[in-house]
Order: sequence, then structure tokens, then C-alpha cells
Amino acid sequence: MATIVSDPDIMLGRPVVFGTTVTVELLLEQLAAGEPMESIQKAHPDLPEGSLEAALHFAATTIRNESYLNLYS
Repeated sequence: MATIVSDPDIMLGRPVVFGTTVTVELLLEQLAAGEPMESIQKAHPDLPEGSLEAALHFAATTIRNESYLNLYS
């Protein structure tokens, strides 16, 4: 499976698929816009297998680890 990394010297530290400059943000935006996974993979042929799944897993893990404040109590 592909790995998501963050390096201040690559894309200003935004999370990217390891070995590429393709950001998790870009992949999530493409998926949210309804673009099929096959189409995204073709548009970014340098993406390792499992990159889209890794991006989704990274996003889910990030959200899971967030803290939220109830502003309406």
C-alpha cells in the first residue's frame, strides 16, 4: 500500500503520496467531485497502487484524532 508523508521540503509540508508531489488534498478533492478512481489513477500515472485508499485512510485517521468543541451548549 502507498504511504502518505509530510516533508517541509516537498509541497510546503502538505501530506503527499510518498515518492510523488501529489497531495492528499488534491486526491480527496477529485474523489469528492465524483471523479472515478480509475480516471484519477490515469491522470497521475506515477501514483503507486493503493494511493487513493491511503489518502482516504489518512483523512479518516486525521479526523478521528481531532478534538471538537461544542459552541452551542
